Amino acid sequence: MDEETPESDFSIECFQNYTAPEVFIQGLAGIVDQQDVELMIRAQKQMLQRFEKTNEMLTNCNALSASRLKSVGPEFKKHVQLLLETRKDLEYVFKKIRVIKTKLSAQYPDAFAEAVRSSFAEECEEEENSEKSKTKNEENRRSLHIKRDETDNSDTNRRASK
Repeated sequence: MDEETPESDFSIECFQNYTAPEVFIQGLAGIVDQQDVELMIRAQKQMLQRFEKTNEMLTNCNALSASRLKSVGPEFKKHVQLLLETRKDLEYVFKKIRVIKTKLSAQYPDAFAEAVRSSFAEECEEEENSEKSKTKNEENRRSLHIKRDETDNSDTNRRASK
């Protein structure tokens, strides 16, 4: 049993200078077809080229977006400031209106109540009129659609009779 076969001596000697991962890779290289490996490498190179192109396009898009943001940023800030000022002005106006309404309701309660009732009645009438016009518009659309269908059917019937 002390004698070792020449085959085992050769296999041990052959791989003594290699690390375990290198021996494993050498074993796999004998199993895998070289053409398949070349196809995989080619496919990986094509994917790498696509990814590089995509990365370049995204970089350009990012640079363009940054330049546009830089040019539009100050204008956007001006608009925001304008909206804030407008909001403050409107709040001031509505506050004044509330104060005036309070004074009027205290000085002239009957006239103020009548004015509120008439104003509410006008708003209700306007809402009813707008709802009626919406309903009429929808009915007109439906009737036009029905007329179109009838016209299409009559045209089809005429063609069929010829």
